[in-house]
Amino acid sequence: MADDVFDRVRAAGVVAVVAVDRADDAVAVAEALLAGGVSAVELALRTPAALDALSAVRRKVTDLLTGAGTVLTPEQVRQVRDAGAVFAVSPGLSPRVLDEAARVGLPFGPGVCTPSDIERALEFDRRFLKFFPAEPSGGLKYLRVIAAPYAHLGLSYLPLGGVTEANLAEYLAEPAVGAVGGTWLAPPASIRAKDWSVIRATAARAAAIRDGVRRGMS
Repeated sequence: MADDVFDRVRAAGVVAVVAVDRADDAVAVAEALLAGGVSAVELALRTPAALDALSAVRRKVTDLLTGAGTVLTPEQVRQVRDAGAVFAVSPGLSPRVLDEAARVGLPFGPGVCTPSDIERALEFDRRFLKFFPAEPSGGLKYLRVIAAPYAHLGLSYLPLGGVTEANLAEYLAEPAVGAVGGTWLAPPASIRAKDWSVIRATAARAAAIRDGVRRGMS
């Protein structure tokens, strides 16, 4: 199941990280992202509205691959699973969280930043890993170095943190990168202003970059 879900994340290529104060706004953001060509979202558990937002998006925007982010505790694993999350990720690696995700059958991508993090993830048989914080840690140059010893294992990475429209193509062209995510796709200011057209346009540019990279690699 996890392989199937993360295959879908890789197929999406771009994952929008979204944090909202109102569940209704999440639905509008999700619709704008999907209209622009971004078909995967990580709803971050950073606000009191996050779980309601996750549930609302799963009910109302059914074509979107909807996951949860900033999942830090076993209780949150259960909460996002019950709210309908198809997958979840975290900024770091917690054995308790990974054990609970395995227990409830929730595909989970832990956050990694060092070779030791990667090896810890492998102990839990995790193959799809969130690379965070990507740019502050050294970006693609650093990722290539730490990923190289494990390349034969077929791991793939979801870089977040400092990835933007400006460097999206470079990240997507990296073979070890399964997908790329970020908050720039749904800027908090645009959400507060309810300017869904900006989000749709940003998603469309990201989708065009993704498609262009894939054409060049085919």
